Amino acid sequence: MDYLIIDLPPGTGDVALSLIQTAPLSGAVVVTTPSDVSLEDARKAINMFHQVRVPVLGLVENMSYLIAPGSGERIDVFGHGGGRRTAEKMNVPFLGELALDPEVRISGDSGRPISTRGAGDPRTAPFSELAQKIEEACREFQTAGPKITVED
Repeated sequence: MDYLIIDLPPGTGDVALSLIQTAPLSGAVVVTTPSDVSLEDARKAINMFHQVRVPVLGLVENMSYLIAPGSGERIDVFGHGGGRRTAEKMNVPFLGELALDPEVRISGDSGRPISTRGAGDPRTAPFSELAQKIEEACREFQTAGPKITVED
């Protein structure tokens, strides 16, 4: 196995702290939405990972926007750009935006994640790009070591 990815609940709770104390982690990817409440949780998580010396590989903005069916209009349901601004302010890489897409849920619920549809489906591209960025960040941290800063 090259990677084991564990999806944790948001924030800095007991689950994350227990995992950090139990297993050596190569790094953390913090996921947020553009909403203020989610961004505050993301900042706390980034600070926690810095304090326990777990490299933050980057921040992802999930549910960043919705493409309206029919019109193709982009709707910023939870605001826009908060993830990028937070990553820049906290000096962590911004790994990208993922759309709020009902097909992602439908595919996941059916046991066939959208990423398994192959390169022909445009919905898979953001997930493939994100996976590549995370893999590159893991390699970079393994060779260069983390650059950790702690902010309030």
